[in-house]
Amino acid sequence: MPKIKTKRGAAKRFGLTGTGKVRRNHAKTNHLKASKSRKTKRNLRKSAIMKPQDARGIRKALGKG
Repeated sequence: MPKIKTKRGAAKRFGLTGTGKVRRNHAKTNHLKASKSRKTKRNLRKSAIMKPQDARGIRKALGKG
């Protein structure tokens, strides 16, 4: 049985934490920034943890289960 290949698009967008949770970046960060507050733009820079329901499919695409 061959190994499962990693979906390269998912590998570029998502990562795993040390405890196995899926980390993602926020959307809406690339343009139209003048209408966003300073606080909003600062919070969008941080990464977020995906919900377990969504993370199941992403983990499978990353070849981690």
